Amino acid sequence: MGRGKFKAKPTGRRNFSTQEDMLAGTSTRPKTFRQKEAENEEDPTKEVSEDESEEESEDENIKAKGVQGVIEIENPNLVKPKNIKARDIDIGKTTELSRREREEIEKQRAHERYMRLQEQGKTEQARKDLDRLALIRQERAEAAKKREEEKAAKEQKKAEARK
Repeated sequence: MGRGKFKAKPTGRRNFSTQEDMLAGTSTRPKTFRQKEAENEEDPTKEVSEDESEEESEDENIKAKGVQGVIEIENPNLVKPKNIKARDIDIGKTTELSRREREEIEKQRAHERYMRLQEQGKTEQARKDLDRLALIRQERAEAAKKREEEKAAKEQKKAEARK
């Protein structure tokens, strides 16, 4: 019976083991998984007190793939994974910032410093702005004085005209 428009692919099927299959040992799981599972069951019975012996046992469990087992050459470019345990982590240690983060922080500090100098009037732009403001104030003061003089002159003419 068809299940619709698309054909089922053999890679998409999933086979789940029942509880009985797992107990009987006829599970469809790969053998490597069973071997690892058997090793894990044996490990809790062993008591390991030192971290060094744990690291040695981890190295022994690693299987060599392909030619790696035959040829043992240290690859300087090979990055070995670092296993850091939760109790060994230093909480007080700060992580190094990336280049972009460092540049961003430096940029923010430079901007804050510039704005502080700007407020104090110590930068070139601030000096130019203050000079411009002083010039504008002076022009406005002169214009106001001129208006007052014209207003006074106008009032004098009105007073003379009334007499």
